[in-house]
Amino acid sequence: MEEWQKQLRDSLRTPEEIADRFHLNQDEVRKICRVFQARITPHYAGLIKSKKDPLYRQVVPDAAELKENSGANDPLSEDLDSPVPGIVHRYPDRLLFLVSPACASYCRFCTRKRKVGQPDKISARHIEGGLQYIREHPEVRDVIVSGGDPLMMVDDKLEAVLSALRAIPHVEIIRIGTRMPCFLPQRVTPKLAAMLKKYHPLYVNVHFNHPDEIDAEAAKALGLLADAGIPLGNQTVLLKGVNDSPEVMKRLMRRLLTVRVRPYYIYQADYVRGTDHFRTTVEKGLEVMEGLRGWTSGLAVPAFVIDAPGGGGKIPLLPNYIQAINEKEVVMRNYAGEVFVYPQTKARKRPAVHPCLPVTSPM
Repeated sequence: MEEWQKQLRDSLRTPEEIADRFHLNQDEVRKICRVFQARITPHYAGLIKSKKDPLYRQVVPDAAELKENSGANDPLSEDLDSPVPGIVHRYPDRLLFLVSPACASYCRFCTRKRKVGQPDKISARHIEGGLQYIREHPEVRDVIVSGGDPLMMVDDKLEAVLSALRAIPHVEIIRIGTRMPCFLPQRVTPKLAAMLKKYHPLYVNVHFNHPDEIDAEAAKALGLLADAGIPLGNQTVLLKGVNDSPEVMKRLMRRLLTVRVRPYYIYQADYVRGTDHFRTTVEKGLEVMEGLRGWTSGLAVPAFVIDAPGGGGKIPLLPNYIQAINEKEVVMRNYAGEVFVYPQTKARKRPAVHPCLPVTSPM
């Protein structure tokens, strides 16, 4: 048994184990876990300092999950864009391929909490059907392998999926979405990195929400992937009480760059049932973005997006830097609030005839 599998075996899995570790009411935790299961790896549990810790908030079941009933089970309408089990095909040239139901730890704000941890809803038996769908759709050039977490699969089974995808001529890019470097960095071994390297162009998007999650073990895991030539991007969710401040977010983005991860997205928290206590206002997200743009390297500034409820896809949001715009000029403010004017180029009228041709009378 590999070290990462031992970590999984020793995870906090039952309501009783979680309640004992964090001094909670067992009956209350049991009630919450009937709605959405929990698992916390020893690695991640070891990073949690107290009940006020932003990391605690992300993974430990909270009674607030049962106290509000807003949100939706499938907020992004993924099931409506699922032509076959395991496939979500929303955009013209790319799709989501769900290959694993399990995660090393379960985020309490998970968009797909209606499915993750349930092998009957994300199943290995649907993988071949998903591959066949991709083979039959030549417009698909980019496949995002997700779940659950694809790195919960053992190397051989994951490689079987990647090999099958790479054998499809029109699939140009493979992406893997994973939170393993955060929750279970021991999963990223030299053997795994060497295997992934065979399937370039391959990208890995990781998920860190707070700078304290990037410890030495996480940095080592990310380094193995980066050394294998795998471009790394990070997707962060804006969460109340976790990272909803410009200063915390700036520290996170800067820290990511030091471990060779490019900040990719900050997501407004999805409209998921039972997660109202995590959601901030959009204005708060724009405030966070204003605390990044200009105050730190452009490399450290991701896109702030809402994945639109109802299946509208990702919509970027920006602070309003344009104060006025007309045919003569654009009036703008910069990150420090200073105002500047950019002169517009006058639109030139097209000549009635080609300027190099003589004007002749019709015969």
